[in-house]
Amino acid sequence: MATITPEIKPQETTKKAPVTLTSKAVAKVREIMSQQDPVPAGLRVGVVGGGCSGFSYSMSFENSPGMMDKVFDMEGLKVYVDATSVMYLDGCIVDYLETLEGAGFKFENPNVKSTCGCGSSFNV
Repeated sequence: MATITPEIKPQETTKKAPVTLTSKAVAKVREIMSQQDPVPAGLRVGVVGGGCSGFSYSMSFENSPGMMDKVFDMEGLKVYVDATSVMYLDGCIVDYLETLEGAGFKFENPNVKSTCGCGSSFNV
């Protein structure tokens, strides 16, 4: 009599994304992505040096993740974060706002110690 052993699969662990995009932000990114030709594979969110306070946020479309990127799925949207930006974005929430003054993506980052007057750069 043959015994059947169940196939043992490695346990998948889902790491929590350091940055969270709200549903409104994901919808706006998808809308913008759909207008690109060719349609990009995902969105890169990161922190770059520069600006009045030392750092600024960056968002760009990518066709594939980089070798050192962490890849996160947010409502079906692939979000790429480089290894260096992960520590600066931990707990950050990205929202999309439309107001009388204008529209755009807003970063709410608990790690920020100070921002500049223009609001586009920060210090940690």
